[in-house]
Amino acid sequence: MIRLYDTLTATVRPVALRDAGKVGIYACGPTVYDHPHVGHVRSALTFDILRRYLEWTGLEVTHVANITDIDDKIIARAAGEGRSEAEVAAEFEKSYVEAMDAVNVLRPHHSPHATEFVGEMIEFVRGLVGSGAAYANDAGVYLRVGRLSDYGALVHRTPDDLRQGAGARVEIDENKEDPLDFALWKSAKPGEPTWDSPWGPGRPGWHIECVAMSMGILGEDFDIHGGGDDLAFPHHENERAEANASGRKFARHWVHHAMVNVAGEKMSKSLGNFRTAGDLFAAHDPRAFRLLVLQTHYRKTMEVNTGVMTQAETALERFDSLTRRAAAAGLSTERSAAGVSPGHHEDLDSAAVEAFRSAMDNDLGTPEATATVFDTVRRANTALDAGSPDAAVLVATVFDLAGALGLEFGRYILREIHDRVGLSDSVSYSPTVAPESAEIDALVEARSRARADRDFAEADRLRDELTARGIVVEDTPNGPIWYQA
Repeated sequence: MIRLYDTLTATVRPVALRDAGKVGIYACGPTVYDHPHVGHVRSALTFDILRRYLEWTGLEVTHVANITDIDDKIIARAAGEGRSEAEVAAEFEKSYVEAMDAVNVLRPHHSPHATEFVGEMIEFVRGLVGSGAAYANDAGVYLRVGRLSDYGALVHRTPDDLRQGAGARVEIDENKEDPLDFALWKSAKPGEPTWDSPWGPGRPGWHIECVAMSMGILGEDFDIHGGGDDLAFPHHENERAEANASGRKFARHWVHHAMVNVAGEKMSKSLGNFRTAGDLFAAHDPRAFRLLVLQTHYRKTMEVNTGVMTQAETALERFDSLTRRAAAAGLSTERSAAGVSPGHHEDLDSAAVEAFRSAMDNDLGTPEATATVFDTVRRANTALDAGSPDAAVLVATVFDLAGALGLEFGRYILREIHDRVGLSDSVSYSPTVAPESAEIDALVEARSRARADRDFAEADRLRDELTARGIVVEDTPNGPIWYQA
């Protein structure tokens, strides 16, 4: 079974499943008040890769990723633009989904919206108030953190440590009995959306939303809860507090990924290095960002700049080239994790599969696993050059392992990506006009005849003409293949 770093115990340990053969994952999704940035994409990719790998091993995964569609920032933007909160949330949820589609993130099995679970949140809060774990006043309903002996355990700090730092990441509020207490329910303010409750009209606090949605779908004692490491406190710590105060078992394993740096600095709007997904994908192949995430361990800060994105695009060309060469040799390039019976990979290259599995089982070691795929690409090319029968198995192995990582092959023009996922309305790019295939085929064939006739001057002229049209020709043992650069 896979071993993952557990933030609560600060150890890499096996994921102990509640139900044999099944995994429940709850990953905190976006608050939809703006276009998604590259940090959102990294987060979604981290849990997409984890899900794909677990499915590849034969486990049945239930992946839940919420949408926070009511929040202070959504309310503020709606008020500033004279729109409803629902209109703001719908616009930016669409933008988020488009960005996830661009990087081939599988749709979660469940994408609950906070506004759909308000009834469950009210009942949860009612129980906490009834037990004395929470108290109500004119400002709303607050959890009594002082009753929880292990509050702060997720970030390995004591309640006293956290009280001393109150004001940094803890909201100061004179309505609280304790600076660490936090809102479960917020009383209505003029102009804000509200729901009726036993404590008067109001809206839920942020943390109770995820508790209600995660346990409402996955049940108590579910397997994995995760998100960015910036959510460990206060959000995830407060989720734990709410569940513990109710006497219910919460997540068994806590998985947090690191942040994104842009040009050596933590991405921040205040620093002016904020990168939206649309901006990045207008300039680079979206697959390159997935590859960059794979080549960076999920617990390491990831650097994003033009240089590393260009390097990732160059590396992708090795995969794309193998795809073309394999097709020219008559080998299937359609094989992927989705096309293989989960957990059964006996007909693949055993050494590569074992190295891949070992890396991924060791705290989702995607850098080593990706290196294994690259090495298998190299071996497959060598086998193709030699006309070896091993080529078929190695090619199949490349596509199977890459499928488990969500990597797609084949040269993608940016326009094709944008049109496929609907990004063309929100990003700018220079459209690439595809040449007429029949005309290019004729030029490539003429070049081959010139080479066969040893008319190398004509062959070079034809290659130069193809290059001027943006066409790259590769000579393989099975004849030339071409593609648009």
